[in-house]
Amino acid sequence: MSGMVRLSIDGQEVDVPAGASVAAAIAHVSLHFRRSVSDAPRAPLCGMGVCFECRVRIDGVAHVRSCMTTAREGMQVRCRD
Repeated sequence: MSGMVRLSIDGQEVDVPAGASVAAAIAHVSLHFRRSVSDAPRAPLCGMGVCFECRVRIDGVAHVRSCMTTAREGMQVRCRD
């Protein structure tokens, strides 16, 4: 597990170490991951896929748990749709 991968978070390019989670990549650019239906800022609580607060859209697929997903080169992540 060496090197870096580059992905896009809401249109902003970010480099993270290979093997890092998408949640870690998002944390490099924002404190909040998404907004609730009442517009409250949301962020991961558990970091192990149980709370579902880290859900984002990855490469067009909605509701992906970012804490359970390894960042890949060229990945397109949308926190705010």
